[in-house]
Amino acid sequence: MTTKAVTVGARPTRQRKAVAAALGDVEDFRSAQDIHALLKERGDDVGLTTVYRTLTALADAGDIDVLRTPDGESVYRQCSTGHHHHLVCRQCGLTVEIEGPAVEAWATKTAHRHGFAEVEHTLEIFGTCADCAAPA
Repeated sequence: MTTKAVTVGARPTRQRKAVAAALGDVEDFRSAQDIHALLKERGDDVGLTTVYRTLTALADAGDIDVLRTPDGESVYRQCSTGHHHHLVCRQCGLTVEIEGPAVEAWATKTAHRHGFAEVEHTLEIFGTCADCAAPA
């Protein structure tokens, strides 16, 4: 995965670059604690508070995706550009980006039927991937 430009704040600090690089090296959604642990393993001295702040700012800027797991934890991932949804394995975290033309049409139709405009939505589907569901 390639690392996107760090658009957080006025200047891209070493810590912010390290967080963005770590996200570029993982393919599934990761928590702030996971990213912090990965940075520590690499020898990057970045505090957990800085990781949280940086992830929040990157998500607010639209540079990364954030979703809430079924237990309420925020997890982050550097995704492709453009509108998409995610299929996420509850056990191993495998994440697949999916497009959903039927979902898009349904969301627009439902919103208009109720008088809503400028509609946005996110869709995350959680399940168990084939590898995790396979008998041991």
